Amino acid sequence: MARRNLNDLLAFVTVGREGSFTRAGAVMGVSQSALSQAIKALEERLEIRLLTRTTRSVSPTPAGERLLLAIGNRFDEIETELDALTELRDKPAGTVRLTCGDHVLRTVLLPKLGPLMQRYPDIRIEFDVSYAFRDIVADRFDAGVRLGESIDKDMIALPISSKLRMAAAASPAYFEQQSIPKVPGDLTRHNCINMRFPTSGGLYVWEFERRDRQVNVRVDGQATFNTSPHIVLAALDGLGVAFLPEDEFAPHIEEGRLVRVLQDWCPPFPGYHLYYPSRRQHSPAFSLVVDALRL
Repeated sequence: MARRNLNDLLAFVTVGREGSFTRAGAVMGVSQSALSQAIKALEERLEIRLLTRTTRSVSPTPAGERLLLAIGNRFDEIETELDALTELRDKPAGTVRLTCGDHVLRTVLLPKLGPLMQRYPDIRIEFDVSYAFRDIVADRFDAGVRLGESIDKDMIALPISSKLRMAAAASPAYFEQQSIPKVPGDLTRHNCINMRFPTSGGLYVWEFERRDRQVNVRVDGQATFNTSPHIVLAALDGLGVAFLPEDEFAPHIEEGRLVRVLQDWCPPFPGYHLYYPSRRQHSPAFSLVVDALRL
């Protein structure tokens, strides 16, 4: 097959995965018009339409979906093999794509992977900060980070942090106006700062446990966020009681800017895990990332 045909196929795979000529152009470093011409030429050569184009989106036709499934992984295998060749060089190289939340990025990933990148300047790591449960295979990530309780069984799961604890906290000014909650049920009478899940759109139900007794509380309040840093800021501003991993609040509690409550109702639970497909061949760069994160 001629080289230009491979370029046309790569253009099609990228547009089909990204669902956008704009995003695909950014990934490949080419213009939208060049991508459009490449795919038009491919469709003319195959004499079948591969993409359905609208003013807002691009999606594969049934024929395009079949071709995407057939050849998409082949390009992934080529990229992986090219990355694997770096083990024959003096210095490992390649790009590792990770999807994670901002809390684990700040507290675990950057502290552990920063020194790795300084030691190996040819290794690049792309961090995708997302609260959604991303399909790392379909979205072409090398790995993702989640809490250990929420990982699919067909994935390799590597613990990368110690156990975590949740913490309920509010500012001293807030508790000057409100009573201290003694049991989780008391929170229903408080102004609480909610977290909305980006996947389901539902609100997080606060989970407590003591002496094998589990209590879930559906709280209410004036402020709702979908990112934890903003929840911390709202708590510091006296907007109500917040509920997050204790690391998020630790410096503010230590310095008296927040008051922790219901601590005896917040036992430890499994921490963050790196997860990735068990059947994928991994590059030397990815192996170094795994080793750096391993406890």
